[in-house]
Amino acid sequence: MPKFIISGGAKIGGEIKVGGAKNAALKIFPAAILFKEKIRITNVPDIEDVHRCEELLKDIGALVNNLGNGVYEVDASNINKTDLNPEIVKKFRSSIMFVGPLLARAGQARFPHPGGCVIGAGGRPIDLFLDGFSKMGVELKTEDKFYHLFAKNIFGTQYFFSKVTVTGTESIMMTAVLAKGTTVLKNCALEPEITALADFLNSCGAKISGAGTPTITIEGVDGLRGGEYRVIPDRIETGTFAIMAAVLNNKLKITDCNPEHVGALWPLFDKIGVNYELGHDYVVVHSTKGPLKACSMQTHEYPGFATDLQSPYVVLATQCQGLSLIHETIYDRRLLFTDMLTQMGANIIMCDPHRVVVSGPTKLYAKKLVSPDLRAGITMVIAGMIAEGTTEIDNIYQIERGYEKIVERLIRIGVNIKKTEE
Repeated sequence: MPKFIISGGAKIGGEIKVGGAKNAALKIFPAAILFKEKIRITNVPDIEDVHRCEELLKDIGALVNNLGNGVYEVDASNINKTDLNPEIVKKFRSSIMFVGPLLARAGQARFPHPGGCVIGAGGRPIDLFLDGFSKMGVELKTEDKFYHLFAKNIFGTQYFFSKVTVTGTESIMMTAVLAKGTTVLKNCALEPEITALADFLNSCGAKISGAGTPTITIEGVDGLRGGEYRVIPDRIETGTFAIMAAVLNNKLKITDCNPEHVGALWPLFDKIGVNYELGHDYVVVHSTKGPLKACSMQTHEYPGFATDLQSPYVVLATQCQGLSLIHETIYDRRLLFTDMLTQMGANIIMCDPHRVVVSGPTKLYAKKLVSPDLRAGITMVIAGMIAEGTTEIDNIYQIERGYEKIVERLIRIGVNIKKTEE
């Protein structure tokens, strides 16, 4: 199986460009099902999950044309299938996003439980999706490990999310675009990817108001006209690269990003003592003289500290002087990766599934590791950069699901990393 081989101790520098947002791109492809006209998508990241989206769209009859350089054209005018291929669905979590548009467009969808990273207790449930669909007149049958959803008509409704959910908000919002009547969604997620999706749909004839606030109102329309969507910069890449530079204590410029989308990180940098500057579309992390100071952190829904940045932040905490309490409030299992950092020499005590205490600074030593999920995987890469010796990381498919050409980009800034095809 392919592996990443990382030799620690290298100095980094120069510039690294942020790609299109994974969590935005993975919603615009299923959104194409809502259209009977062609749409154009630009700034698409070249990652495994996008390739799975392309496969799934083609499998249900859409025409997908990859024009290169992150540009796609999608024509879903002649979709001819509402069964989602289980071999594709099981490979990525965002396959669930195809269900709502299929219900809105064709009145039914049949699919198995979606795959992706296993970072929640008992897997990652889809109950909020199913509950929201049922409020819109959708009926559900389960048959031989498949969900079969169907409805003669999709109706507008009022729905309160019992838990803040990004994908749930996006899914029900997309479903409501072609529904009969008005839908009011409450306790919605606030992420910028939601606002970007709503803005694009509105530019094509949808009537969505309130995206980016806790209450979103959608007036159903008869159809959408074609248009062009540019994927916004990946805020998780922005934060990951900034934390990476802080861990290595090297100057690095991060370009083509939106620093405002990572607003919760910068106050923590201030408290830790990281030297940085913010521009309109760039971040520069400078080397810092003197020890970094420990700072506790708690993840929270946007605009709070993103759970997807918690893993790399733990590595930063291992290099800070003092005790840092890391409180993961979103996923039960997301701190289990810290055992691998402990194997590398980190001083981490797990208090419970949601909290660890990191004592630093500690020297890390190379190990042979297996990437458990996307974000923990990139964290192991960062840990390998500062570890003494050569670190091997297996199961790198999980990392390449979300970071475009990560090896090539890291090599350009001086990281001693290679991909083997063993």
